[in-house]
Amino acid sequence: MKFLSLEQGQLGALLETTVVDLGLAALDLGRPLPAASLGQLVQAGDDAAEQCWQLARQAADAGIACREYSAVRPRAPIPQPRRNIICLGKNYLEHAREIARKVDSGIEVPSRPIFFTKASSSVIGPGDTIPSYPELTSKLDYEAELAIIIGKDGKAISREQAMAHVFGYTALNDISARDLQADHLQWFLGKSLDGFAPMGPVVVHRSVMPRPADIAVRCRVNGEQRQDGRLSELIFDIPSIIATLSAGMTLLAGDIIATGTPAGVGMGFTPARYLRPGDVVEVEISGVGVLRNTVG
Repeated sequence: MKFLSLEQGQLGALLETTVVDLGLAALDLGRPLPAASLGQLVQAGDDAAEQCWQLARQAADAGIACREYSAVRPRAPIPQPRRNIICLGKNYLEHAREIARKVDSGIEVPSRPIFFTKASSSVIGPGDTIPSYPELTSKLDYEAELAIIIGKDGKAISREQAMAHVFGYTALNDISARDLQADHLQWFLGKSLDGFAPMGPVVVHRSVMPRPADIAVRCRVNGEQRQDGRLSELIFDIPSIIATLSAGMTLLAGDIIATGTPAGVGMGFTPARYLRPGDVVEVEISGVGVLRNTVG
C-alpha cells in the first residue's frame, strides 16, 4: 500500500506505475472516501488505509481516475507537519566514526539516542529545488534517511508495542549547513532552513515494507553513489527509538521521525564534497523508491 499527496494536496495511491486520484475515484465509483489527504489517512489509521487501497485497486482495474506516475508531480507526503520533524544523530556506527574523524573527537558510539528536530517549515516535495543559500553557507550537505510516520497517539510505548504505532515509511533528505551547525553550537538552525527537508515520494504502509535487513538506504549525487547502508545497521532500532521518545512525551499520529543516515555524507570525505548549485541528489529507500531533488 503506497500513498502520496497529489498536486492539490489530494490523496493518491500508487500501484506499480499507475497513480489513482482517490477523491475522483470515490466520486466516480460512488464509494465513501475515508480520508481526503494523506495526513487525514494517517490519522484515520490502518482500516482506512485498507479501504483506500481497495478503492485504488478497483479504480485501477476500471481505468478510472488514473494517470501514469511520470505525469504526476507529487507534493511532500505531509507538506505541513503538525510538529517539527524528530531526527536521530549518529545512529549508524560508520557515520558516527566518519564525523568523529573530521572533528577530532575520537570514535564515540552513543550510549543513548541523540535526538534533535528540524523545523516543520523545512519540508519540500519530490522534484522541488533545494535552496543553496550561498550567502549563509558554503558547506551544504546531504543525509539520506528512512523516516517513519507515527500512526497512533501513544505515551510510554513499550518496544513490543512500538511497531503498532507506526503507520508507514517514507524517504527524507536531512539537508544540513555544516558551517551553521558549527557556528551555532547546535544542529537546529543548520538543519532547519526552508527547503532543508525534501521528503517523499510516497508513504508505504508498514505491512508491505521489506524486513529491516533488506531495506537499503542510499544516496547518489549526480549519479555517483555516496551512501549505501542497511536499516539493520542502526545503532538504535525503530522500537528503541519509539520507546525512548515516548517514555515521557506523547507521540502523535502524523509525527515524523527520521532514523539517521549511513556513512558517506559530503563532510566525511577528504577533501569534503559538499553540494553545489545544479547537483542532482537522489535518496533511494527499498520499498519506497527514489526521492530526487536539484540544488538551486
